[in-house]
Amino acid sequence: MQGDTVIKNNFLYNEFLLSCNGCPCLPDYSKLLHDFATSLGKALDARDNSTKEHSNEVADISSIIGKSIGLKKQQLEVIHLAGHLHDIGKIGIPDNILFKKDKLTSKEWECIKTHPMVGAEIVSSIEGFTEKNSIKDIIMHHHERYDGKGYPSGLKGYDIPLGARIIAVADSVSAMMQQRPYRNKMNFEATVTEVFQNSGTQFDPLIVNAFSKNLEIIENYLKRKKNEPK
Repeated sequence: MQGDTVIKNNFLYNEFLLSCNGCPCLPDYSKLLHDFATSLGKALDARDNSTKEHSNEVADISSIIGKSIGLKKQQLEVIHLAGHLHDIGKIGIPDNILFKKDKLTSKEWECIKTHPMVGAEIVSSIEGFTEKNSIKDIIMHHHERYDGKGYPSGLKGYDIPLGARIIAVADSVSAMMQQRPYRNKMNFEATVTEVFQNSGTQFDPLIVNAFSKNLEIIENYLKRKKNEPK
């Protein structure tokens, strides 16, 4: 019970910060922005057959997690949009690196690690995307780690925008369950185990806790996506 109280208090603190400092209302043309973001995400996914639907899955799983911890409608909309656009910076990564089947060299890995910064720059001129903790910051920091060992800025704990901490879990879940040139896909059970094992290191325990409470919903969602006509 004490642990649940701590988690709840931590969330309320984060929601307060998010409400005050970020996730502003999107402009009145938010429906158009959302459709455009979805299209951009699909365009990115279409570059590689192994990542089809990845952006949609990240956006939708992020929304499930966000709703579970009580985020408001406008906050969910921001996080959903950021989910569609989180990897948009990979447009700037050369194909011979992005789709390489063998192990990346150190130089190639450093190139891959630039995609959050490239993505943040791509959306930097869009009204409503650049407020503190909003879409630009979420894209910039979705590869940060809770223990401070991520990139590009090495942010730690609650210094990482809440939306980025949510997307970090959703992104990993979707990616682990997809076949990639350099590794085999994992089933849902193995993916869940991996997320749990990295709670407190790679992932925010608050977000992992919310994820754990929605396993059936997320698994059923992924099954439906798998069975949708291509």
